[in-house]
Amino acid sequence: MSPRRFRADGVVLDLDGTLLDTAADLTAAVNAMLADLGRAPLAESDVRRYVGKGARVLVHRALAGSLEGRVDEALADRAMAAFERHYARENGQSAAPYPQASEGLEAMRAKGLRLACVTNKPQSFADALLARTGLARHFELTLGGDALPRRKPDPMPLHHVARHFGLAPSCMVAIGDSLNDAQAARAAGMPVMVVPYGYNEGRPADSIDADAVVATLLEAAQRIDRCEAARDADG
Repeated sequence: MSPRRFRADGVVLDLDGTLLDTAADLTAAVNAMLADLGRAPLAESDVRRYVGKGARVLVHRALAGSLEGRVDEALADRAMAAFERHYARENGQSAAPYPQASEGLEAMRAKGLRLACVTNKPQSFADALLARTGLARHFELTLGGDALPRRKPDPMPLHHVARHFGLAPSCMVAIGDSLNDAQAARAAGMPVMVVPYGYNEGRPADSIDADAVVATLLEAAQRIDRCEAARDADG
């Protein structure tokens, strides 16, 4: 059976775990935060499992030492302030694009696709990270987790991008690495591809309700045909 192809004029891409491997930066900031609180450091493998639902959830999980852990909100507030201070220093220091991520973005742009980055990372950190890694130039729009009243898995950020681009959600495609990304896309009425290498809380990519699992963003680009071109051909 031939791999599924997608028709789109716009693409929404996740950031951490999809475009960039940021686990080393996040681990450094988390462990500096824990040191401030007199706690033992975490292994990078643990931090990788805790990423995916935004900075505050990461902080809760790091403090509790588990995916489901919750801690006192006053402690979380102190820890969050420390994490943000340390992450401002670490953000982008060790982050690197995944294999063929840059090539995939170039291929999408060469097709005339409009690109947006939608992440649960705070806006200031997302903007700085994309700039420091040289990826900002690919995106017409970047939405951080604090840019709108609701964030992924709520569909609001994806609907905002669709309106900004003047496109129907069905003529866009979302690409991410986690259940969070897939749920947001489903709720927004967008087809969704997932990559297998990111931060899905330790679960395999093929366990996600997605329309395709793609090995790289270059493969994703190769499987997208323009909606506009299809309409022209039909006309």
